[in-house]
Amino acid sequence: MKRKIDGTFFEFRHHNTAEGKYWNSTLDTFTAEDWRKKVREISELGMEYIVLMATALYDRCYFKSSVFPFAQVPCDDPIEALLSQADECGLKVFIGNGFYGDWRKAGQNIRSKEVIDRSFRAMEELTELYGHHNSFYGWYFPDETCIILKYSKDFMSYVNTCSAHCRRLTPEKKTLIAPYGTNLVYANDRFIRSLAEMDVDFVAYQDEVGVKKTKVDRTKRLFEKLRTAHDKAGRSELWADIELFTFEEAVYRSALLPAPFERIRKQIENVAPYADKILCYQYPGIMNPADSDVFAGHPDSARLYAEYKKYISG
Repeated sequence: MKRKIDGTFFEFRHHNTAEGKYWNSTLDTFTAEDWRKKVREISELGMEYIVLMATALYDRCYFKSSVFPFAQVPCDDPIEALLSQADECGLKVFIGNGFYGDWRKAGQNIRSKEVIDRSFRAMEELTELYGHHNSFYGWYFPDETCIILKYSKDFMSYVNTCSAHCRRLTPEKKTLIAPYGTNLVYANDRFIRSLAEMDVDFVAYQDEVGVKKTKVDRTKRLFEKLRTAHDKAGRSELWADIELFTFEEAVYRSALLPAPFERIRKQIENVAPYADKILCYQYPGIMNPADSDVFAGHPDSARLYAEYKKYISG
């Protein structure tokens, strides 16, 4: 049986302006009904999870908050639109607790008491506003830093501090991280110990194919090693985060484009034997039904949508 993509990351605006060239201007015009339609599209592809990457960006919040002013967007409550439609579709949503510091400075954010305290205040407000939604499944910590052989002490402290706050605030909610540096993992005893000491429910490793740090042919072996490490650590579930994009020109400094489906098919099949769930980065902007009236992204996103739908239907 073919493995499907189980879920997607989701943004109200792409944080990297150059990368979001083909869809940010469209997302900036979305009404509540537009966001609801986009959620329905995700559900119609058989996905189960949505990971809302950021509840704040550039010192503006996407909800009414005491932390930052509200982002001036046409939809007066985009998080409510997302969650209410996810309720109807039976989806599970992770809500991001970022970016309450500069998204480009994750290494500083995870050590900053000021940034973490802002994110905690926002999480308390988010829980008050949206905690009644059945689709509100868990929290995502987006200030990711690189795994270099093992998880750093700073990152482990950040994750465990965030998780402890989540357990107190919403003890029934799950927690998710999606680290990079997958190509640098050396799954030895030190890595396994760091994994066992980190309090998080799901670890969705970026496969790093889109950012050209890993070639497709390597990902099978990488996730095989990660599977062994997670089994030995006996704590967090192993998820995959496959990258659906390529770059128009320079990596990180140009627009994201839909990757060829043949590459993506290999990405799915390489991680499928080892990952408990497969997330993608990302449906918004990279996949669109050709006839979507909330089309946001490069025209080739319709081609990728059609090829992926044919793949999972065949």
